[in-house]
Amino acid sequence: MISSGTVFDLQEIEYQIKSLEKTALQESFWNNPEKARTILKQKNHLEQKQMQWQVPMSALRDLEALLSLAIEEKDDSLSGEITAEIESLDKVVNGCELRMMLRNEEDAMNAIMSIHAGAGGTESQDWADMLLRMYLRWAEKRAFKTEIIDYLAGDEAGIKSVSFTLDGDYAYGYAKAEIGIHRLVRISPFDANSRRHTSFASVFVYPEVDDDIEIDIEEKDLRIDTYRSTGAGGQHVNKTDSAVRITHIPTGIVVQCQNERSQHKNKSMAMKYLRSRLYERKLQEKAEQLNQIEKSKKDIAWGSQIRSYVLHPYKMIKDHRTNLEIGNANKVLDGDLDDLINAYLMMNST
Repeated sequence: MISSGTVFDLQEIEYQIKSLEKTALQESFWNNPEKARTILKQKNHLEQKQMQWQVPMSALRDLEALLSLAIEEKDDSLSGEITAEIESLDKVVNGCELRMMLRNEEDAMNAIMSIHAGAGGTESQDWADMLLRMYLRWAEKRAFKTEIIDYLAGDEAGIKSVSFTLDGDYAYGYAKAEIGIHRLVRISPFDANSRRHTSFASVFVYPEVDDDIEIDIEEKDLRIDTYRSTGAGGQHVNKTDSAVRITHIPTGIVVQCQNERSQHKNKSMAMKYLRSRLYERKLQEKAEQLNQIEKSKKDIAWGSQIRSYVLHPYKMIKDHRTNLEIGNANKVLDGDLDDLINAYLMMNST
């Protein structure tokens, strides 16, 4: 029920929390407010992970007590209650273990989801609209806040494309399981001859990147050199080692300033310049990550669908990555996606 790997993860989380608490108690902790806030945010995140296990661990202790009582009293009448409690607890534990497997930094972020109708005109545009309803209902069930940020209506019905935000705990971590091509097979309501049609729509999910980008510069990562200025500025500038050159060792970025007469002012200006360079570098890295995500989106080809939704001649949802099949198609289309999403995430966590 609760694996040894889970126990190890909980012990690791407890160790990390204690380590961060020790750091927060240091007198110099608030000397760098930005770093301090980052550490406290990380500690809070770990504590939330730890707290989510309090309910199942408490339920497990109650279950063990009930089982011991049934054995001691030789009371078979409690077997049904015990079985029901085990099944309920198993579902809770599986959910907790799944969340612990969402370890990437972006998994905890909010998400932006986009849906695009494939070729096929009104038929595919109606399918894209059905997917939008499905995801909005799923988000509602998970208590995610949603906001449509871009919407392009179809020519006759449905939508050509739509983008919306998912705001909630691990929104991206869960929603990323839906990235790919979704295929629908049904009798078309737009075909006067009631023929069967196959439609496609693409779904993609982006992590919502926070605009608050922190630039953390460690003193140990800097090499600061002073030298005599060779530029204009008069005899005083040229006769003293007032110029400053700063090398950021991890990135190899070098900045220098010699315009001021004071070494202190030159150093201050050079640090400002360095922060600007590092900020630009971080933006470029973010852009490269999004470019890689966009590239993976373009690599998705029609026909390589991740999931099929068959409504005729029978009803079945099949995820082609996990081979999970669900017979109640209407339930899935009404937003009950957790079994499909969990199966995919569990498969990719091993």
